[in-house]
Amino acid sequence: MSEESGGVVVYWRPMCPYCIRLLTQLRFTQLEFTKVNIWKHPDAAAFVRSVADGNETVPTVTVAGRAMVNPSKGELLEAVRAYAPHLLSGAADGS
Repeated sequence: MSEESGGVVVYWRPMCPYCIRLLTQLRFTQLEFTKVNIWKHPDAAAFVRSVADGNETVPTVTVAGRAMVNPSKGELLEAVRAYAPHLLSGAADGS
């Protein structure tokens, strides 16, 4: 599911412990999301810098186009419930 269709996009990079933690936690929610490696996609890195005060802080996540810098699993699921609740149908939110 892409950002354009109101989905969840997780911007990450390899070896980032915060990314690994969030991605592992999300795996257990069954929430569908798209992963974008900012080291492979320069425009994704530029987007992250644009919402993270010029830094490449990851994970950065968008929910229906709304950016969140380094959110917890709970904050992310709360944003999904508020802005894209259709993504939770059938997904265990595991809050």
